[in-house]
Amino acid sequence: MAVTNLKCRECGEAYELTAQYVCHKCFGPLEAAYDHSTLGSDPSELKRRIQSGPQNIWRYVDFLPLEQGQPGPSARQLSRVGLPAGCTPLVKADRLAERLGLGEVWVKNDAHNPTHSFKDRVVAVAAARARELGFDTLACASTGNLANAVAAAAAALGMPSYVFIPADLEEQKVLFTGVYGTNLVKVNGNYDDVNRLCTEVSGERESWAFVNVNMRPYYAEGSKTLAYEIAEQLGFRTPDRVVAPIASGSLYTKLAKGFDEWRALGLADGDAPVMNGAQALGCSPVATAFEAGTDVCRPVKPDTIAKSLAIGNPADGPYAVELANRSGGSIDSVTDDEIRDGIRLLAETTGIFTETAGGVTTATLAKLAERGDIGRDERVVLVITGDGLKTLDVVRGTFEAHEIEPRFDAFESALGVTA
Repeated sequence: MAVTNLKCRECGEAYELTAQYVCHKCFGPLEAAYDHSTLGSDPSELKRRIQSGPQNIWRYVDFLPLEQGQPGPSARQLSRVGLPAGCTPLVKADRLAERLGLGEVWVKNDAHNPTHSFKDRVVAVAAARARELGFDTLACASTGNLANAVAAAAAALGMPSYVFIPADLEEQKVLFTGVYGTNLVKVNGNYDDVNRLCTEVSGERESWAFVNVNMRPYYAEGSKTLAYEIAEQLGFRTPDRVVAPIASGSLYTKLAKGFDEWRALGLADGDAPVMNGAQALGCSPVATAFEAGTDVCRPVKPDTIAKSLAIGNPADGPYAVELANRSGGSIDSVTDDEIRDGIRLLAETTGIFTETAGGVTTATLAKLAERGDIGRDERVVLVITGDGLKTLDVVRGTFEAHEIEPRFDAFESALGVTA
């Protein structure tokens, strides 16, 4: 297998591939490290292996932190266990590009996953590794989408689950979680309070795999599959620019890691994309740090309609700032009204109805276009991470519905339609 160990992102200390997420020497975060030379040196052969794989994220199993092949499960075996995440549409958005005065825009619509968000990817990887390590229960701290994904994945795998969420989460996401028969725990506090509680619980429940706590180094790697898919769908080429949301910063940074891995292996032609991050103004510690020219992301108390991005103390914030600077990108924030406008803009020009996180990302794309940051010759990918059916309340009152009597003259009168 290509994965070799866990490695501290700060001091470089190496650890075995266990359920550990913090360096014992410097308390830095751990991530999976790889030796891709074990996969061979022929990009054409690697491409053939990918393209002959299943139509889900397990076609990329060679690049994920699982013990497949020695003698672990193959991509085909993995694809038959649990929920089939990944292989979501990359939609050419010509009308959105025209509206914004841009040349080429693509929408990676990751709402086309089993629980309608990209979180199915990360949970699939974390759950597979948890089973390899012998855990018997799945758990998480969540702002909503992860709760859906963990509850559904556990149900599909026949595992008990415990899902911890802020008590004021959107009703649609609460219902979408509880229906799977999970143990749903509503915590009186924000996500950061929930996360602290789960960190404590994970130390007391050794047989529980908290996907975004003790399993975080494996969980985070699932986000790379978005980058792999984008590159493959573009003919094994990188886009010029990617606009993606930032909550903890993990998705944003792992997208770049995925592109870098494939470029290094000769699997994707093109330069490293410019990476633009998007946050809601009511929870924008990473955008604030970027604007201030520092990588210190000071914790904030979230106050925004974009609850899925409402992480006031983002674990990967400093790395997100570093990536934005290194790639020539930026990290912007948008208001709640701009988020609503972004949802409407995407829906009206592409037919894609996104949740608030996608409204943040679309509004940020509009801001970049208005500023003149994007060249007409650029190929831009907009990452949409969740379905609008999860946050219906935010579009309430944003459009008009005509109520009429069942008569043609009433129709004409109400809508001003004349012969």
